[in-house]
Amino acid sequence: MPQLFKIGSYWIYFWSDEGRPLEPVHVHVSEGRPSRNATKIWITMSGKCLKCHNKSQIPENVLKNLLRMIELRADYIVQRWQERFGEVSYYC
Repeated sequence: MPQLFKIGSYWIYFWSDEGRPLEPVHVHVSEGRPSRNATKIWITMSGKCLKCHNKSQIPENVLKNLLRMIELRADYIVQRWQERFGEVSYYC
C-alpha cells in the first residue's frame, strides 16, 4: 500500500486496490499499521478535505489538525493518485 507521508503516529496512504470503477481521489488515515477500515478523507477539486468516515476513531481534535495537514499536501496527493491509478476524479 502506497504510503504518502506520516504525521506523528498517523499514516496517510492509498489502498492498493481502490476498486473498479475507481473511486474519487481520497486518502486513508490510521494510527500505526494501515487497515482497510481506516478513516477515509476525500480530496475535493479545490484541494479541501471532506471526511467520508472516521472508522479509525481518530479523536476529532486530532482529526481536525490532520485534515489541515492533508489539505496543505493536496496537490502532491492528487499527483501521486494520478501516477498510481492513471486517472483522477473528484467527489466534489
